[in-house]
Formats: sequence, C-alpha cells, structure tokens
Amino acid sequence: MCGEIFYQNINNTYGLIRIERPEKRNAISKRMVEQFKRALKQAKHEQMNCLVITGAGERMFCAGGDLTYLHGNLTEEEAFQELYQMKEVLMDIVSFPVPVICLLNGDALGGGCEIATACDIRIAKEGTSFGFIQSTIGITPAWGGGILLYEKVHPSFAFQWILEGKIYEGQYLQKQGWIHRLISEDAWGNLESMIEPYISKSISLMQTLKEQYKRKIASLALSAEMNEEIRNCAKEWHSPAHVEAVNTFLERKKTEHI
Repeated sequence: MCGEIFYQNINNTYGLIRIERPEKRNAISKRMVEQFKRALKQAKHEQMNCLVITGAGERMFCAGGDLTYLHGNLTEEEAFQELYQMKEVLMDIVSFPVPVICLLNGDALGGGCEIATACDIRIAKEGTSFGFIQSTIGITPAWGGGILLYEKVHPSFAFQWILEGKIYEGQYLQKQGWIHRLISEDAWGNLESMIEPYISKSISLMQTLKEQYKRKIASLALSAEMNEEIRNCAKEWHSPAHVEAVNTFLERKKTEHI
C-alpha cells in the first residue's frame, strides 16, 4: 500500500497501480502526485509484461485534480509548477518500457481523461462516460493530456472534444478510437481475463512493441508541446470562468462540512 496510490507487482507478470480515494471521486491531491511518481519509478525497474492503472470503487476512475489545493489564488508561475508535476507523471506513463493498460472502472473527467489518454490501451466498463471538460471551466487541459489526445485519436475529433468540453459515453468513444474495448459489468471483476492479451506474451516482446510505438509517436518530442499546453493553462488560471468555477467548488465543499 502506498497512501492513496496503491501499487503492487503481481508475480512479475503485471504491475498494478490503483487510485485509492473513492470518497473524493479519486481526485488527485498534491500528496498523491508524489505517490504516483514513486509507484511508476518502482514499477519501471521491475519485471512485468504490462502495467495496469485503474481506480477504486465503481463510480469514478478519476475526477481530475483536487481543486482544494489547485486553487485560484496561485500565481501563473505557481500554477505552472504545480501542474507540471502531473505532466511528469503522464510522461512517465507514455515512456514506460512496457504497455500501460488503463482499466476504466468508472467515469473520468478532466485530468482523469488525461491520465487515461497517457496510457497505451483504454478498456472501459460498459455504462461509463468520459469528458475533457476543461474548457467548460475556462482552462486548457492542465497536465499536457490534450497534446496526447491529438496523438491517440483523429486530430479533428480531439480538437472538437477539447473545444466543446462534452461528456461522451464509452460506446461513442470506442467508435472514435479512444476506447479500445468495452466490457460488461458482469465480466468486469476478472482482471487477468481482461488483460490476458498482454500477459500471455513474453516480456521481451512487450518491450520491443512498446519501444516501436514510442518511436512512432515521438514520445520525447511530445514533452515540449505538453509544457506549452501547461503554460497556456497557467495563463488562464485567473480567468473569470476558472476563478468562478474554483470558488463555486470550494464554497460547495465548505457547505458540505457545516
């Protein structure tokens, strides 16, 4: 167990990272960013066919960043530095030496979709929905995931999704190529069955195929573009739309604790 980011290596066959904060919709806190980094660093040096990233609970894979620490009072530079930490997590996922499989146990919003997009394969439970909703609160994707989205689906659809900020059902996103496979709720509990195509092959083959894919998407070149996206997000941190959205969220949380 690693705080709210759970990591274990299953018999040198696959690694498992689980976001363990269901009471907060698995939102990523500042502490969890460091836990995520440590889990990925540890996993990188262990034997495995693939790495699995999923969330705890049945409702939400990840709701994005926890706004109680990503608040509107940050300066532009402070916002950039905070957001950059999760960009490093996403790049660690993109550059991971074997395939990274995202098991979307529930919905994902904002940064949750960015984490999923950084993964190589996205497998979702039927009935789940996903949204790059950042534009609806006055910002760009905050961790560089928008840049990654342009690599994972047709650029025209990526632009539309980021621009409109809509929430789509998994079935529609499978047609767009963002979701690779949908699994019924009844079959969801059998994790090793879901990842069988990735754990049934040799580690060396998985490493070779992942390295080939990384060269195809020019993973190193993506980093600079992701930095620019984060810088653009930081510039919008004090926009009226974003400040209002953050304040509304914080006031609602304050009311819930009265």
